[in-house]
Amino acid sequence: MKKILLVDDDKKLCGLLSSYLISCNFSVKFLHCIRDALVYIEQKKPDLIISDIMMQDLDGYDFIKLLNLNDYFSKIPVIFLTAKGMTSDRIKGYNLGCYAYLAKPFDPKELIAIINSILIHVDLLIKNSFSFSPYSNSSIYNPFFCNFKFTNREKSILNLVVQGYMNKEIAITLNTGQRNVEKYVTRLFHKTNVRNRIELIKLFTLFK
Repeated sequence: MKKILLVDDDKKLCGLLSSYLISCNFSVKFLHCIRDALVYIEQKKPDLIISDIMMQDLDGYDFIKLLNLNDYFSKIPVIFLTAKGMTSDRIKGYNLGCYAYLAKPFDPKELIAIINSILIHVDLLIKNSFSFSPYSNSSIYNPFFCNFKFTNREKSILNLVVQGYMNKEIAITLNTGQRNVEKYVTRLFHKTNVRNRIELIKLFTLFK
């Protein structure tokens, strides 16, 4: 059973949402402040975090920044569930590394769909751990991918995407700009005729 940590200072929402998540076969712990959440993560290592942004003391943006300081914590998927629904808020959340951003009020069924999609993505990465170097131009061995005629740069970025790196991490690893990485990732989607990272990883593992 997958463990979900819910962090929100709205106690009523925590109670209702945790009951719904439990009914969908998740193990749920809810907490009302970032500091308690960090202690819990250290001890229990949840599979996924759902966090509000607007909270007292530390907010959701501070939370994800702190998670990114720890190699293990940074790999835990974070979903922002918040009333801050402006485009600029979403962009900030994604730039910090959140996996999904859902504005309140929300449809619980959509949240479950997002959670399941993310967990499938993470499970694929664990199941198909690759040992190749991100700098190797010949690390994709399957002839299937030769049909796409990837450039060397596209191969390097594809390798990192398959390993679960986010755009910001890829930019740091390859010493390039994040917007440049986004351009290449979009190009990979077009070349392979997929819509997102999960489909790209599934395509790669299917023909590996």
